[in-house]
Amino acid sequence: MTNTLTKSSVLRSGHVAGHILKWIFLLAIAFFTLFPMVMAILGSFKTNAELTTGATLLPSIWKFSNYTTAWKQANFSRFTWNSLFVSTAVTIGTLLVASMSAYAVDRTRFPGKRLYVILQASTMFISIGAVVLRPQFDLMVKLGLNKSLWGVVLILISAHATVYFMLIGFFKAIPKDLDEAAYIDGCNFYTVYWRIILPLLRPALGVTALFTFRGAWNEYILPLVFTMTNPKLQTLTVGLANLRYGIGAAAETHLMMAGACLSFLPILVVYIIANKSFVQVTAGSLKG
Repeated sequence: MTNTLTKSSVLRSGHVAGHILKWIFLLAIAFFTLFPMVMAILGSFKTNAELTTGATLLPSIWKFSNYTTAWKQANFSRFTWNSLFVSTAVTIGTLLVASMSAYAVDRTRFPGKRLYVILQASTMFISIGAVVLRPQFDLMVKLGLNKSLWGVVLILISAHATVYFMLIGFFKAIPKDLDEAAYIDGCNFYTVYWRIILPLLRPALGVTALFTFRGAWNEYILPLVFTMTNPKLQTLTVGLANLRYGIGAAAETHLMMAGACLSFLPILVVYIIANKSFVQVTAGSLKG
């Protein structure tokens, strides 16, 4: 009897210790995730001198005028529109291309299928960074798209390997019996994709849309290269970098912080919209 009580108390204490370690780990992750955002928000209300010295955590005087100055100086209305255009176009184009290619690869057999998958996977694990900027720019010059944001959109859509493999996993969870039943009812290969597969794929499309939109919104190098000769086409990330230095080449970090906080808002709105998709995907995994 005593041994049984001792074992149960040991198991109970081990269970409590596991819970404590789990919450310590989660709180640590939350702290390291939220701390930079909190510091950026607090820094956006400080003066430049106060932010540079870093003497206090909270602003001594809350400078709400930093936001209006950043909005006017960085031409936020135009740059925000450019970023919204690029991010929305890239998200829609990537979802269409990635979902169609994932559907074709998962549901059909064709020559070179294995090679196609290997090439897609290689684009995820082999990164050559800025080396491809020159050939990409030359290609857009030949297409006549180097002086518009459509060149940036097309290049970002082509980098859809991650979304493609994410959707492949969701496609494999959809039984092929649904395709066969739709074929019996008179559907063809394309109508099955449009009427059967896409509605079932909405939660996955919502999740991948969020990641795609965020990646396009935060893209810096491509918009910088394609808008050097046309500042009116600059995106928000490029415009934020221009806030770094003001009159007399003096660093204006406080304005950059305010601009960064303004750039958070569209991402938060997109996350709120796509949050339901995260919940549906989680619920579906639990049911399965």
